[in-house]
Amino acid sequence: MPRKPLDFEKINRAAMACSLDILRRWLPGGRIEGAEYVALNPHRADKRQGSFKINWKTGLWADWSTGDSGGDLIALAAFIHQKSQYEAAERMAEMLGIDHG
Repeated sequence: MPRKPLDFEKINRAAMACSLDILRRWLPGGRIEGAEYVALNPHRADKRQGSFKINWKTGLWADWSTGDSGGDLIALAAFIHQKSQYEAAERMAEMLGIDHG
């Protein structure tokens, strides 16, 4: 069955409007340093925060220890939840209560 097209830009805009709330939900215990949310990478045995950072104003994110990175919150959702970009966008739209078509 073919997947229906998703408006990734619309979903990302909606996510960015509440980015800190989303980051706190997905990565609890993080801290804000200027425009960055610093948290533990859920896919490795981090003991201290510092290398995994998400710019809560732009959505850009990276783990400077592993080289993992992405350009928006959909990519972050795909990374955190180990889903495809499509599945992450679909789940994010549902979480935000927006029409994702």
